[in-house]
Amino acid sequence: MPLIFLSPSTQEWNPYITEGKNEEGVMNQLADEMVPYLRSSGIDYIRNDPERNVAGAIEDSNAGRFDVHLALHTNAAPAQFSGMLRGIDIYFAPKSYDSETLATIIANNFQQIYPRPNDVMARPTQNLGEVLRTKAVAVLAEIGYHDNAEDAEWIQKNLKLIARMLVLSLTDYFGIPFISASPVIPGTVDTQGSRLNLRSYPSLSGTVIGQIPDGTQLLLDGETDGWYVTRYGGKTGYVSGEYLRFP
Repeated sequence: MPLIFLSPSTQEWNPYITEGKNEEGVMNQLADEMVPYLRSSGIDYIRNDPERNVAGAIEDSNAGRFDVHLALHTNAAPAQFSGMLRGIDIYFAPKSYDSETLATIIANNFQQIYPRPNDVMARPTQNLGEVLRTKAVAVLAEIGYHDNAEDAEWIQKNLKLIARMLVLSLTDYFGIPFISASPVIPGTVDTQGSRLNLRSYPSLSGTVIGQIPDGTQLLLDGETDGWYVTRYGGKTGYVSGEYLRFP
């Protein structure tokens, strides 16, 4: 199952036009809103250390084996255009097909929820380190302009919607089902003595990535068509609800 490095901005010195708000705080709120959708959809994640800078985030990302590095930011216009610009830019590595594919998926999905869809673009970057210097497939999202009152208001009022859309985009990219956030529920393997297959996809054709002994108690994160997302033996996958007993 996928593992992502989730890297919300650490730029607390970038104030929003909204009193008391800054880029680091709002982007970490967005990351918080993503977590339930990531969990339910079976995407594992590690977040950046807010005490480290961009170089630290790149170093930490490259120390692991991540499938995607997703950086979350908001933008600010140059001084002469302060407060005048709006739009969303999703930056990708120009020589990476996978990076461009992910950025395009995210941009297309943002066009469905942003009030100015023509101002949403997937763009190549020549200088963003979090895109160009990471081993994982990387994109950096500049989600609106925080010095623009309309964008700042839209971002803050729609954090849950944006979070849902970002995780939907990740599931599109990874080719797995998107599962709406739901409470974690307990379940017990009930196979009459055999082992329950943990699969990479919610189907009998999904690759078996582990086997779970009968009677094992599990925490179930999300459900799609009778299959449940769960974690066992350090792996995340799907198990058939046909072989689970619920309280």
